[in-house]
Amino acid sequence: MAAETAAVTDGSRNTDWSRRDLDVLWHPCTQMKDHERLPVIPIARGQGPWLYDFDGRRYLDAVSSWWVNLFGHANPYIGARIKQQLDTLEHVLLAGFTHQPVIELSERLVKITPPGLSRVFYADNGSSGIEVALKMSYHAWRNQGATRKTRFVALEHSYHGETLGALSVGDVSLFKATYQPLLMEVMKAPSPDCSARLPGESCADVARRAAAGMEALLTEHHEEISAVIIEPLVQCASGMRMHDPLYLRLLRGLCDRFNVHLIADEIAVGFGRTGTLFASEQAGITPDFMILSKGLTGGFLPLAAVLTTDAIYRVFYDDYDKLSAFLHSHSYTGNPLACAAALATLDLFEQSDVIGANRRLARTMGEAVADLADHPHVAEIRQTGMILAIEMVRDKARREAYPWQERRGLRVFEYGLRHEALLRPLGNVVYWMPPYVLSEDDIAQLADVTRAGIEEAVK
Repeated sequence: MAAETAAVTDGSRNTDWSRRDLDVLWHPCTQMKDHERLPVIPIARGQGPWLYDFDGRRYLDAVSSWWVNLFGHANPYIGARIKQQLDTLEHVLLAGFTHQPVIELSERLVKITPPGLSRVFYADNGSSGIEVALKMSYHAWRNQGATRKTRFVALEHSYHGETLGALSVGDVSLFKATYQPLLMEVMKAPSPDCSARLPGESCADVARRAAAGMEALLTEHHEEISAVIIEPLVQCASGMRMHDPLYLRLLRGLCDRFNVHLIADEIAVGFGRTGTLFASEQAGITPDFMILSKGLTGGFLPLAAVLTTDAIYRVFYDDYDKLSAFLHSHSYTGNPLACAAALATLDLFEQSDVIGANRRLARTMGEAVADLADHPHVAEIRQTGMILAIEMVRDKARREAYPWQERRGLRVFEYGLRHEALLRPLGNVVYWMPPYVLSEDDIAQLADVTRAGIEEAVK
């Protein structure tokens, strides 16, 4: 604690660090000119769900620092496990060599993920994990002689990362439009997004309608389709669009029927975010590929895991043909420090009923903002587990959106910063995806700030 205190009392100030930052850094997904008006906020330390700056102000991290933090900042258990690993092995290439943390992590991931996922391939981050799954799917079909299967199907409003392959299978124009000439052509299927339901429709009805659209596409093109990729239950980056688990069951059936792989991107929705350890569990399905990242290490270090079946692994297993091997690598694949963080994270799930506690927290979160459902500028409140979203609109009856140029969500963000909350919106959607260590008082405070921030934003 003494070291932490020194970090914010050694004479350093936000303004000093902010100036130095803008002299050398280029931030992701940021128009840097905005920071002429809105200064960068340097963070000195974190503790639990809170972040503290160099001027002593604090911010409740309602977005888990881009959805990675599960058990609070500077979690002592995860930190101690990393420190222990530092004294034995920091890194070794994972090609012809291996190490204890990666073996143990792989065994435990196989044990807790849906049945049938028995092989683990590692990457450095979520986008890289998507690239692995896309390449592995295509290469598996190639090894079986199905050389026409070179295309992928993604859903409307999907987002899977920002490397070129991952961006190709996304459908958020903000990220994709500029780079369209560099991207591969991908087929697009209807989204089961329940917020788009017609009068009288249920979420299950929307799921059936979207599945019918997928069926039509697969009927015509299945011989050239390698895989369908989906974020189960929640399409996060496009505004936390949520769907009924029925869609996953129907989609699994269609992929089986048309001989197409199913890729489940659980990078953001895995590890308890949706009310179960993995979102796919709620549909009782096993995808052909499952990508995990973000919460995998509790928010400490970058790591991604791509799980697949033994059947897919076996089509790469060959005595002679080097080109039948999966030719993909990262220098830091399966890094021991990151694996140690992941093992500690899994320990924390085993040591207490995290999922049960999350369900209770989720109820408290929903109750805390339930009154906003009647707000004239709130289209709806939607929630799946520990993910809660509030969509602001100009006209509730017609569900007319605010133009993006008005940056209403940014107003909520700025209000939050002035009132101890980090609420980074998705356009006009204000959302919570907090660490699992919030108290009821934290939730009440976050609800008050969110409510007041929305009032200010819609003036």
